[in-house]
Amino acid sequence: MNNRLLNERAQHLLKTLVERYIEDGQPVGSRTLAKNSGLKVSPATVRNVMSDLEELGLIQAPHTSSGRIPTVSGYRVFVDSLLTYHQPDVGEIRDITHHLDTDMGVSALLEATSGLLSEITQLAGIITLPKKATASLRQVEFLPLSQARVLVILVTNEQEVENFIIRTSRDYSSSELVRLANLLTETYCGFDLHKIRENLVVDMQNAHSDINQMMSESVEVAEKALLPIQGQDDFVLAGEANLLNCLDLGDISQLRILFRSFSEKQELLSLLDQCIGADGVRIFIGNESGYSGLDECSVVSSPYQVDGERVGVLGIIGPTRMAYERVIPLVDVTAKLLSAALNAQKNDN
Repeated sequence: MNNRLLNERAQHLLKTLVERYIEDGQPVGSRTLAKNSGLKVSPATVRNVMSDLEELGLIQAPHTSSGRIPTVSGYRVFVDSLLTYHQPDVGEIRDITHHLDTDMGVSALLEATSGLLSEITQLAGIITLPKKATASLRQVEFLPLSQARVLVILVTNEQEVENFIIRTSRDYSSSELVRLANLLTETYCGFDLHKIRENLVVDMQNAHSDINQMMSESVEVAEKALLPIQGQDDFVLAGEANLLNCLDLGDISQLRILFRSFSEKQELLSLLDQCIGADGVRIFIGNESGYSGLDECSVVSSPYQVDGERVGVLGIIGPTRMAYERVIPLVDVTAKLLSAALNAQKNDN
């Protein structure tokens, strides 16, 4: 919807209607709108404008109410063209910065960020873990543990080291694991981790028979050692219980679909992946997301960066009737503060 189709009075009345509805959640009638608009117009004039807005699909009447509420298109015009932002004050920025302690690990920083967004907005805060798409293998080592477990030491890029434990179908000897680690390092050093995963089975099939035999027996170790990096294309969610208190999301069946999308993750990850290339804040309102679980919700997101590269997305999930004027700048500022914290942490290391 192009707001240039609306004259100045219609834009002002639409803005007032949306703001009033966001504030109290009640359909807005012509008398209320005339009173709150600050314009010297009669309720009859307001009714005519409201009729035009309804024809344009920007507002609608819920049930048999005489009042009107914004549609997804109405919210979109409001957010894109009519919104007056309320920037976080100095105290809020100081508080966010204080909680994003660069002495934390990356995981702790991300959890703190998600929790802060949720706490400040009383909605759900979400943040994707940093993408590892550009991580290239430098070295891998395997150490046998008890009860069919293996400690993986993975060195990527220049000096990024990750340690984690995987479970295997059987115990492996130290010599088996050393041989496999050497083979992976020699074969794939400098390769992108995702490419290694894609090519692992094909390369195994094309290998010489002796190596092929060893790889056939130990391929589960190689796959599981790399999958945790792929699994980091995930997110941290905080405050989802806040959504239970949103009257706009009171329909149990809709909440069930929403919380299922939280647990199954793939739809949310796909949506957030669309935001990582955004230049600043990106907003999905209602069914704009394309996912039924979010039909009654809005997602306000912004990418965060490390060394100038967008590596993840943070944001807020809440009802379409949310305080956009506050949430949007808050998400924008928090993304910038998290980027600064991650870069400072990396430089310190």
